[in-house]
Amino acid sequence: MVDFSLNETDQTLLDEARVPRQEILDRARYYDYHEDEISPDPPTDQKGYEAYVKTMGDRAKTSGACTPGVFGMVRIVNQIFGSGAPIPRPEGGAGGGLGNASLRAAGTDEQKKKWGKMNLAMANTEPGCGSDSKAIETTAVRDGDEWVLNGEKIFVTGGIRCQGVVVWATIDKSAGRGGIKSFVVMKGTPGFDLQKKEKKMGIRVSDTAAFVLKDCRVPRANVLGLDEDVKTGGGGFKGLMKTFNMTRPGVAAGGTGHVNSAFHFVTEALKKEGVEVDWETGSHRRSAVQEKMIELETQIEASALTIYRATWLAEKGQPNNLESSVSKAKGGDVSRTGAQLAIELLGAIGITHDQLVEKAFRDARITDIYEGTGEINRLVTARAILNYGSADLM
Repeated sequence: MVDFSLNETDQTLLDEARVPRQEILDRARYYDYHEDEISPDPPTDQKGYEAYVKTMGDRAKTSGACTPGVFGMVRIVNQIFGSGAPIPRPEGGAGGGLGNASLRAAGTDEQKKKWGKMNLAMANTEPGCGSDSKAIETTAVRDGDEWVLNGEKIFVTGGIRCQGVVVWATIDKSAGRGGIKSFVVMKGTPGFDLQKKEKKMGIRVSDTAAFVLKDCRVPRANVLGLDEDVKTGGGGFKGLMKTFNMTRPGVAAGGTGHVNSAFHFVTEALKKEGVEVDWETGSHRRSAVQEKMIELETQIEASALTIYRATWLAEKGQPNNLESSVSKAKGGDVSRTGAQLAIELLGAIGITHDQLVEKAFRDARITDIYEGTGEINRLVTARAILNYGSADLM
């Protein structure tokens, strides 16, 4: 049975996460202004959070604790940490990059043990290849016990602070998806060059990099999911696509969290002006502002439930391709329209830097674009519901 209920410890942590802390809100704005700097991850100044961090580390030991994945999503959706600011976390909390999701989805046990504690980014997007991963142009050619990689990767999330990158490349362009493999390339590998740190409209606290691979050599053992087939190796496309089934709910949670954070600020601001939702009054007696507040809260809750469902299935080892795409599409919708509605509710000050609502608006917008656009996820959803293949529904 699906169960998203929280025990007392989980609820205490969630209540704590919902409290906006000025020093973290200030940090969020600081790195929004100073995006050329790399924020500490985790924060170096966790003073005052020792009890919170310890409870986070011990929560799984308590009776009736929510599964770690679902609780993580609950926390992301509900935390009021300034829309993208670094947050306190337990010791040993490394290994949370997008590349780590690829490693968990397609890596062998030995590879997971070797790289699992490292922070790995994922390099999929190219100048001529976005949502259509099978159109990847970066090549990988076998040369003895090594693979030689050549190509260009852009919009690599966490590409500055990461220790290594999971690079998607093709070993045979004529094979389409069947030729796509993934390779772990560590920072400092000759021929793997950082070109620039992207300057972005939103999520500026998140470092985003562009790389060029020029005759970059990696050992054969760096192919994710390496098998005994010397010619093709492992790291197949289907295995890699499982990465998105794991990360799309997380991306949706982040965007929904931005909107939820904005909703929190709006609710508090309107309350000071005497505007609150009266749930006992019928809709015909509520103001337009109250109705919009209800609509925004409803959309946030609907998005959250799709996220929790997709994550719960993944943790149970059940297929979640459909649910993952639904959560990403819904989260993208809410991030795009909900953040705008929050600004409208707040009024003129919503577009100023006096509040973080305008930052949440900019931060949330990317949710409908990366990790598969809203259009792509609707396409995946339609294929799953109608039982169509890519050739049947383009």
